[in-house]
Amino acid sequence: MITRDAHAFFASARMFACDFGPATAQAAFLVAPEGFCRADQSAQDNLYMAQASSFDAECALAQHRALHRAMSEVLPTVCFAGDPATPDAVFPNNVFATAAGRYVVGRMRHPVRQREADRADIRNFLGGVLDYAEIDLSTQAHACELTGSLVIDRARGLGLCGLSERCDDQGARLMHEALGLRATLMFDLAPGEYHANVVLAVLAGRAAVVSPRGFADAGVAEAIADFYAPNAIVLSEAEHAAFAGNSIALSSDTVWMSARAEAALDPRNRQLLAAAGFGVRAVQLDAIEAGGGSLRCCIAEIF
Repeated sequence: MITRDAHAFFASARMFACDFGPATAQAAFLVAPEGFCRADQSAQDNLYMAQASSFDAECALAQHRALHRAMSEVLPTVCFAGDPATPDAVFPNNVFATAAGRYVVGRMRHPVRQREADRADIRNFLGGVLDYAEIDLSTQAHACELTGSLVIDRARGLGLCGLSERCDDQGARLMHEALGLRATLMFDLAPGEYHANVVLAVLAGRAAVVSPRGFADAGVAEAIADFYAPNAIVLSEAEHAAFAGNSIALSSDTVWMSARAEAALDPRNRQLLAAAGFGVRAVQLDAIEAGGGSLRCCIAEIF
């Protein structure tokens, strides 16, 4: 089932048990921000991206190493070398996704990002070392920037797909099929938003972080929050701007976000996360956030 009808989607979703698969990843990989700088093509539809003068490549590398060390404490985490020819490659979750013994390669909108899909080392790791079957969407015509555009409830097999220049209706259908999801809800992002994972997170299948500011139709954001109530964390505009929506659960008891996002978190929302069973772990990523994404964008999960 793939639909724009939120009422029909959640009526079906309430019938699904949390038995689709593991709610959190078994491992992850990163790509180092070597040659990190402003990608002007990506900046065309990423309003979060800073001006070139705000990029600090050495600081970004140091912060990324700290993220790698921190993640390695809780799950196996591989880091691939970066490439100055692909300055956005630090955000690999847009390009590679995994599910149940297969990996999917996405179709990026901008040519500077399409190069990332050709990386033989990452493909060989996923297909050769892990022996995952490949589903390659990178050469078809429809933009589908994987778990940037598509937020997944892995426990239930649900997809929540934000449509923008980075993912169209057909791209959403291709991802739905490739990842074998039970049901996917398509919705339009608000003007100026580029990826759903900046405005929405599903945490270990039992909580959701929702920023109504990022949805073209606030009723969709409300429906998502109602579905995950009482574990729905609704973000203010200040929390949204600080990337609090770009968070991720790497285990059943901790939500990870950038230090900037954690500092902006309202005490009430922190309490709601605690009531849902999540502590907050923050990593300083302001140098990387100059690139228009935050912590969740850096992490390609392996299921």
